Amino acid sequence: MVEQDWLSERFAEHKSHLHTVAYRMLGSPADAEDAVQEAWLRVSRADTGQVENPAGWLTTIVARVCLNMLEARKARREEPAGSLPPEPTAPHVPAHSHGGQAGPEDQTLLADSVGIALMVVLDTLTPAERLAFVLHDIFAVSFAEIGAIIDRSPAAARQLASRARQRIRGAADASEAARSRKREIVEAFLAAARSADFTALLEVLDPDAVAIQMRGSHEVAAFFAGRAQAARLALVDGVPAAVWSHRGQPKALFTFTVDGEKITRIAVDTDPDRLDALDVVFLSTREGDRR
Repeated sequence: MVEQDWLSERFAEHKSHLHTVAYRMLGSPADAEDAVQEAWLRVSRADTGQVENPAGWLTTIVARVCLNMLEARKARREEPAGSLPPEPTAPHVPAHSHGGQAGPEDQTLLADSVGIALMVVLDTLTPAERLAFVLHDIFAVSFAEIGAIIDRSPAAARQLASRARQRIRGAADASEAARSRKREIVEAFLAAARSADFTALLEVLDPDAVAIQMRGSHEVAAFFAGRAQAARLALVDGVPAAVWSHRGQPKALFTFTVDGEKITRIAVDTDPDRLDALDVVFLSTREGDRR
């Protein structure tokens, strides 16, 4: 009974950190919660007699659960998590190497670790690469500990993290640049539509733009000018879009196809079932939208 109380206290003490680790590993709050619950089931059955570092021990258990979940996800050929919910508080990362100070490489990766782009790019890594990168570069877990989790040598764990780091740097630059530019274009369209700025609408619409039953930039601009008052800029499954909601529930989704800096197509989806399944993150804009 005393041991169980000790376990409960240690788990509660570190639960927030464990959830953050699981979120970074899995990219989904719901999956992270499942991983933490599964970890507790394992912890509650474990022998704690040799546990000297509860935080490290619990992190290892959660990491193993997450690795199993990532491998199962890959085996089922699931789509990447990619729902991109609001970012949790950035984890505290203890200094390591470089005489106790994070080096330039570490600082760059830690800055990227709280970005939306990273969560997208992580889904392109193998489960072992993802685990090695997240645990080492974000949570400063040693390669010896990581190697034990994935049953590989510390040198192999270091190589996995290095490989992941290289892939992330290349992919993150491209994906974030494309997404941020599309966000700017969609935001400009919404601002012009709200203010009925016909000229500004024409500037972001392709001459052959299509929307609903309309074709051509002038016809599309005439329809949206003065409208879209309640539509808000949002990330929908990680892609910039616009969402009209009523009493907190999405009622219409506006998706935009952008080619050559111009909007070529605007699609509207009002199907309740599809809308209910969306993962929507409303974004702030220069006009001061707030979630």
